[in-house]
Amino acid sequence: MDKGIFRDVMAANGIPVLENVVILRSEVAKNPDSALNRAEAVARYPLFVKPANLGSSVGITKVRSRSDLLEGLMEAARYDRRVLVQRGVNAREIEVSVLGNDKPEASVPGEVIPSREFYSYESKYFDGTSELIIPAPINAKTAERARRLAVKAYKAIDCAGLARVDFLLDKDTSNLYLNEINTMPGFTQISMYPKLWDVSGLPYPALIDRLIDLAFERKADRDQTERRFRK
Repeated sequence: MDKGIFRDVMAANGIPVLENVVILRSEVAKNPDSALNRAEAVARYPLFVKPANLGSSVGITKVRSRSDLLEGLMEAARYDRRVLVQRGVNAREIEVSVLGNDKPEASVPGEVIPSREFYSYESKYFDGTSELIIPAPINAKTAERARRLAVKAYKAIDCAGLARVDFLLDKDTSNLYLNEINTMPGFTQISMYPKLWDVSGLPYPALIDRLIDLAFERKADRDQTERRFRK
């Protein structure tokens, strides 16, 4: 999923996202000054630079200066022809699991406490010390807003079955921003997606059953679509 286009869709649906810009790899290579100027116009440092189409925090860099920024652009451009530059915030990472087809439901929110400065590839898969707190220690109003926005975002891009919706909660302003949707989240018994549903009252075996039912439901819906044109 293209993170740049995704943010445009979220903004069009009134869902708050952080200021960002998409820069092409060709511009980074051929006109780096232009790429740097456009990136710096997004916001003050720090900025986050990431490939537009990739997951697991691969190729993501937090940058604090112009020289860092050029390195970050070049790193992200290794993995995609489109590079997203996003305003950095002093944030908590809040996640919500969503389940359903046409009538999705949201779990209680959880919080990720990364082992490093941000939830990088290393902190996800190597350190083993990142912490998951479920439910997230946030006030009821913020929790309900996260759940409502998660469902709204899910519907906006016509998700089906399952997705995990990730938010950034600004520690300084308490503003909540949608960061991304993971449309095929980790699904082991220790992954955030099923753990959120377990705390929400839907244990792992029942969650599997529910997903199978949703798959049959979506299959039946798709079978109603004509695949050949007949006059």
